[in-house]
Amino acid sequence: MLDSKEALDQIAKEVSVCTRCILSHSRKNAVPGEGPAQADIMLIGEGPGFHENEQGRPFVGAAGRFLEELLAMNHLKRTDVFITNVVKCRPPGNRDPEASELQACNDYLERQIQAINPKVIVTLGRFSMAKFLPNARISAVHGQATWVKGRLVVPMYHPAAALHQGSLRPVLEKDFSQLLELIRKAKEAAKPKDEGQNTPGKDEPKQLSLF
Repeated sequence: MLDSKEALDQIAKEVSVCTRCILSHSRKNAVPGEGPAQADIMLIGEGPGFHENEQGRPFVGAAGRFLEELLAMNHLKRTDVFITNVVKCRPPGNRDPEASELQACNDYLERQIQAINPKVIVTLGRFSMAKFLPNARISAVHGQATWVKGRLVVPMYHPAAALHQGSLRPVLEKDFSQLLELIRKAKEAAKPKDEGQNTPGKDEPKQLSLF
């Protein structure tokens, strides 16, 4: 059985040559994601943009620089977290990913989540959020931690949205300021599971109160 790093390396190899959807026809480089195999935080964006397609790395453009600022405000570095997207190849013209493309990449993302087993999953943007909270509106639930199938998920606006709409910048900064406390809460909640009890929200989404 592969360990976490080996599993992530295997997924990255598969993604680099993937032809499951039409995005493979126009990509320059697939963008599987990057970060430590034992990351407490997993950040899931929407899809690679121009710079990501050029370099084969996630969040390396303007949105990526803002993301690094948000992490730094909370004493975190890019190398502390695992960063990926719901689709691993750039949609032409940075259009929204289509349902067939999301489905084609879903297995890769599920395997990454299983390999890393993060304490907190942060979704960046509505397409990433919809994987875990399909009926939610991001304007209503951003920054709210919810247990989804035993995992703590926190939907947030995409950093690119804040670059286009300045009023969202302080919203994202506030939402990100909760991350370290959320990790602590998630670790606390995992303790009963080790003793044979149920993890909160294992079957149904359940919001976690920080207060």
